[in-house]
Amino acid sequence: MRRVSILMPCRDAAEHIEAAITSIRGQTFADFEVVAVDDGSTDDTYGHLYTWAQRDGRVRLIQGHGRGLVAALASALAAARGELVARMDADDIAAPTRLEEQIRLLDEDPHIAACGTGVEYFPAEVVRDGARRYQAWVNGLVSHDDIVRDIFVECPIPHPTLMIRRHVLLAVGGYREMGWPEDYDLVLRVWAGGYRMGKVDETLLRWRESPDRASRTHERYSPEAFLRAKVHFLKRTLLAGGRDAVIMGAGPVGKTLARALQGADVRVVAFVEVDPAKIGQEIHGAPVIELSDLDRYARPGEQQEDALVIGAVGQEGVREQIRASLRGRGMVELDDFVVAA
Repeated sequence: MRRVSILMPCRDAAEHIEAAITSIRGQTFADFEVVAVDDGSTDDTYGHLYTWAQRDGRVRLIQGHGRGLVAALASALAAARGELVARMDADDIAAPTRLEEQIRLLDEDPHIAACGTGVEYFPAEVVRDGARRYQAWVNGLVSHDDIVRDIFVECPIPHPTLMIRRHVLLAVGGYREMGWPEDYDLVLRVWAGGYRMGKVDETLLRWRESPDRASRTHERYSPEAFLRAKVHFLKRTLLAGGRDAVIMGAGPVGKTLARALQGADVRVVAFVEVDPAKIGQEIHGAPVIELSDLDRYARPGEQQEDALVIGAVGQEGVREQIRASLRGRGMVELDDFVVAA
């Protein structure tokens, strides 16, 4: 049995897979196995993997059937024998100390169930502003508190950097197909299960960007799919027991979130706005109020009786303004309010 099992699903990755393989072979921590699944490639991905497996007994090759990423991950997990499970994509490049540093973090703090690392998108010439903003945001989330505070904004741990204790991964249900991002679904389940997460505060993975990446093209990663995931987990966690919601922000993002919540039978009782032109209106059956009237619906420390305030404004920088205004009222994040944009 190896200490770490690296799950590596592959499809049509022949162009870049040798760089990924080289980075895995160059790890300073050597007690690992690679469970590589060739998921119905039409190029020479299988040939590259087969050659690697013949040269290195730590590599186990599974012939997939083109059923998609989630099925390939499930097959790899079923075959994995390591105490820890790590992810790696077939076109990314891991720093030599990636495994060593993540194992050190998990060994030094047994309360951490899963961790990631910092990332750098490459090649630079194809990385757009949106990816740079995500990179800066996700690399800034290091501690457990950082990660869970923004867990309803976007996926706070880049999946190719994930390392998780195998028993935790199995306890939360492994990988599953839900029609939204499988990585976000997993991180949300780890959080909802009461487990702690962290991140090595170093850039230990170069994350290949390209316009035809599945996360750029597959409907599973569309904004609508992310929204369905958020609503699903909000309803089962912070909105459990039929708790009402107040949406902070009556713009397009807030309205879209409100419609999705109402579609899931969550009652939206009010919108909070700073624009005087909107105050006094009604949106989707709920009044638009100013912040000073929020106590009618949500008060600090009354999360079981009062509504959950959900910050939903898409403009850059507004997230922290929402946090500051609600904390100034004595509200506690993830009890009284949460940001989701």
